[in-house]
Parts: sequence; structure tokens; C-alpha cells
Amino acid sequence: MNIEYLKSIIVMRQQEFPVSLIERENPLPVDYKRIITVPGVRRCGKSSKMELVVNLLLAQGTPKENILWIGFDDERLLSMKMDELDSIIQAYRELYPQIELSQVYCFFDEIQLIEGWEFFVMRIYKHYSKHIYVSGSNATMLSGELKSSLRGWADDYETYPLSFKEYCRFKGIDYSSYHEKDRVLVKNAFREFNNEGGFPESVLTDNLFQKLRLLQGYFDTMLLKDLAEHYGISNTEVLRYFLKRIMENITKPTSIRNIHNDIKSRHLKVSKDNLYEWINHACEIFLFIRVPNYSRSLQKIENSQPKYYCIDNGLRDAVILPQSLDDGKKLENTVFLELKRRMMPSDKIFYFQGKTECDFVIQKGINIESLIQVSWNINEEETREREIKGLMEASETTGCQNLLIITLDDEEEIIIDNKTIKVIPAWKWILSLT
Repeated sequence: MNIEYLKSIIVMRQQEFPVSLIERENPLPVDYKRIITVPGVRRCGKSSKMELVVNLLLAQGTPKENILWIGFDDERLLSMKMDELDSIIQAYRELYPQIELSQVYCFFDEIQLIEGWEFFVMRIYKHYSKHIYVSGSNATMLSGELKSSLRGWADDYETYPLSFKEYCRFKGIDYSSYHEKDRVLVKNAFREFNNEGGFPESVLTDNLFQKLRLLQGYFDTMLLKDLAEHYGISNTEVLRYFLKRIMENITKPTSIRNIHNDIKSRHLKVSKDNLYEWINHACEIFLFIRVPNYSRSLQKIENSQPKYYCIDNGLRDAVILPQSLDDGKKLENTVFLELKRRMMPSDKIFYFQGKTECDFVIQKGINIESLIQVSWNINEEETREREIKGLMEASETTGCQNLLIITLDDEEEIIIDNKTIKVIPAWKWILSLT
């Protein structure tokens, strides 16, 4: 690797700081002396979170020269190999021989593009600097997925597209106000958020056509670069159709076998094993998140059909252009993503399928903490009865008494068989306003 290239990359990046950014929830820690990994879907704001750390460091008096930032999606670095990574340290030392490496803050953006990167990061951590931040758009960035060389030294700060609170912040809406006019703004903003999703660049784009093109571009990059190129998938026509089928079926148990039969009926060639591999890869790049069926039997969990949720409603809408009947699906997807944001590493989310269905079973440690149904509204008696029956059966099975129905606007308490079901609007639940 050309040392002069690396020197120019380091210096040019330093000159770009500080960066004008909107604050995010759950900021990354500073001076934590752990390897901070920032995994998440492409374009969700991982780099911005690290840039916010740099802004804070500079505000606290850290010189720009003490910032070492390398973005591995730079076209000049795309061919870089693991055994060339040490040239980064060499380039920095030649630039700043007077600076102790222990005082340097290292930021490695999209480092998952370099196979074996974790050995380089661990070497820096052990011998040079304890201030290391790494981001990547692949689930192998999660410390639980990393090889043993890094396990135990890294903490994950998984990043998602904007939450509703962050969405309001980006839109300049005061979600903490109790004034009626502000509540109306918040309610309207939630409807928009449920459709638009939370990719930061998309949220800040006012032109609807540009927003659509932007999100379609994200999907194409995920398909062609993160999936087809990275995993060696040549059949991109079938891959695109398969991903769209999963998007259409979010919130419902999904049979890969049925999708395979559908693909065969269209005279497209792909093996069922390929489809199972593809859905795993799609989850690895955070496009989808898999939710298993609840059971006390691990074997039954493994053998049941999972549900899949999409990382962003706006992305999904841009790809499949759904109809208005999808509003309920998108609301459930929004609630699921908020549950994921709130989760601790040991928490788990299931769905319950018995004679009836319950959308979410939330397990914390060994205990089932809550049972949640999501419905656009419960105005119709058939819908109301279905949601209540699902909660009651799941409650009998799990022993959980914390029962919740999340809707768009409805709010009440339902008491049945000495159990209380709280009905709450999604915007209020997310903002924790009571």
C-alpha cells in the first residue's frame, strides 16, 4: 500500500473536522478504553456517530493531529489486504513522529471490507492505543460473531436508522411538549415516520422523487455489493425477486420452501439451499431481522417458520411500492425496530403461535417480561377479539401478565379474566409519554 496515499487520506480527513451533525440517541462512549464496535445497516449513521465522538474530543481540547480516521470504502483502499494494514500505523508515525500512539484516537470506518481486520485492531489495542472505534455493515462486526482474537475486548453499539425521537429531532419537532398543538404535530410526524422510515439522508431530503431514488439506490448497493459481490451470488435477478418476496411477507411466518416453489413456477432456476443461504446473508447485512416462534423447546424453535422484519419501512416502500393495506404491517415493523433498539444483549424477541397468535414475546434473562400485539386499530369487533385472544393464550402459556396492544391512535384499558390489557398509541409508547 502506498504510504503517501495513506498520509493524504489521514491529513485530508483531519481537516474535515469538526463536522456539523445532529445529535443521535445513545452516543458512543469516550475514553472507555475498550474496542468500540459500531455495526449496522449501510447508511444508517454509523460514521456520523463516530464523527460525533471526534467533535466531542476536539471540543475537549484534543488536537486534530491525534485523530486517525481511515474509511475503508475509499476507492484507493478497496484492494487493501490484511498484511498491508500495518502501513496505516507507519504512515501516521511518519506524519507525526512526536505523538505517542497511546494518545491517538483510531477510527476505522467500514473495516469489515478487509478480511482478517480483527487481528490488526487487536494488535493496535494491545500494543499502541486503547482508543479504537470500528464500524461495519455486516453482522460479523458484532462481538459475539467475531473470532476469539477480539472476543472479550469489544463492546457493541449496534446502530439502526433513526428512532422516532431522532426523527422528530431531525425534523425540528418538540416531542417533549404537552401542548395540544405540539401533540398534533407529533401524531402527524409519527404517521410520516411510519411510512418514511429513518435513514438520515432520506429524512433530510424533502423532494419525494429524490428520496425514492436515494432509497432504491441503497437497496441496489446492498443487493449488488453487499450480497452479490461479497458472497459471490451471480443470479441477481432471482436474488432481487427473493428479497422482494421477503419484504412483502414481513410480520408473517415465512416459508422459504413456499417461496422456492413460487420461483420455480416462474421458470427461474435456484436451489432451495441457495435461498436459505441468501436469507442468512440478508440478515448478516442487517437488511432483515429474524424472529423465531416462542417455545420452551429449542428444537421446536429451530424447526418453526420464523418471521422477518425489514430494517426500514421507507426502504421497503421504495423497493416494492406497497398499497395502503400495508399500514398495519409497517406499524408492526416500526414497533419491532423500537423493541430492538431497547434490547440489552441478553434480551430476546419471539412471536407466539398457538391456536391464536401474539406478535411479540419479550424475554429478559430467563423471564418473559411482556406480551405485545400491534394493530392499526381495534375498532372492529373481530379485530379486537383476535388481538385479545392472542394475548390471553400467550399469557396462559408464558405466565406473563404484562399485556399490551399498540395501535395508531386508540388508548384504553381492557380488563378480562382479572388481567389488564393496556392499549396505547404507538407514538406515545415510543416516547414513553403517559
